[in-house]
Amino acid sequence: MGLLQDSERKNPQSNQQRLQHDGGVTVLRVLFVCVENAGRSQMAEAFGRAYGLEATSAGTVPAEKVNPTVVQVMQERGISLLGKPKMLTEGMIKEADLVVTMGCSVQEVCPAPLVEQMEKKLVDWHIEDPKGKPIDEVRKIARQIENKTGELLKKN
Repeated sequence: MGLLQDSERKNPQSNQQRLQHDGGVTVLRVLFVCVENAGRSQMAEAFGRAYGLEATSAGTVPAEKVNPTVVQVMQERGISLLGKPKMLTEGMIKEADLVVTMGCSVQEVCPAPLVEQMEKKLVDWHIEDPKGKPIDEVRKIARQIENKTGELLKKN
């Protein structure tokens, strides 16, 4: 099991109380980006939402579907991945308070203006791609992503 307790997964709004600021709730808007948006960034978005973040994910060259092994690993943790890979847009970057790249050289495949917008609020996690990995490796990657996502709450 990861950092999230079962009750926290079922009620992400309770996690938003951790982001209190000046008497009101300020929700961190995080955009998770990788090339295909089929593995790491999908898991990060799901964990982010479970933690009460306003999370979304996208890719620079989206795959047709989410990696089935990633879907299985997240289902084991009680989290469904319902979306499909999405294309990164300028609007997504503008709306985000923080852009997290997953260690996949997004800067090499993104148009320069998008990279410039991201750099002002960019963090790179350097996480291994689960594509083609056995399920035990994908489980390790999921734990790593969950831990890093939980750290976002502590810092903000």
